[in-house]
Amino acid sequence: MRIAFFGTHAFERAAFELENRAAGHAITFLDPRLEASTAPLASGHDVACSFVNDSVNAQAIEGLLACGIRLLALRSAGHDHVDGAAARRLGLPVVHVPDYSPHAVAEHAVALTLALCRNIHRAYVRVRDANFSLEGLVGFNLHGKTVGIVGTG
Repeated sequence: MRIAFFGTHAFERAAFELENRAAGHAITFLDPRLEASTAPLASGHDVACSFVNDSVNAQAIEGLLACGIRLLALRSAGHDHVDGAAARRLGLPVVHVPDYSPHAVAEHAVALTLALCRNIHRAYVRVRDANFSLEGLVGFNLHGKTVGIVGTG
């Protein structure tokens, strides 16, 4: 199978190449995001693979179908960047990631909380700008605080 990956970064490419060794698909990594104007880049492929930053509207779907694309595979659980009604109407199957690792999501939430408590984002910007002042960088401890979880679905 020939797969056109849109909007890929170097860190993604290595992982996909590693996973593809056993399958042996012909993969083409494309830098541009998938949208109506870039859909023709998928010509000669069977599958187009997109990410959340792409804009897969009806025109992009028509462009993919004109190129011979038979499946749109999303590298995301979310699919709001795809015009699902147009895909169904035009007969393009769309598949997506069923979910993400709940452990990774929880760990990322903890990491973001700690970054906020310790002003890591502000400190990073200052150091990048050669400003080594500690003014305004004193954070706070989580010890003794109550942490709530909002939006768990």
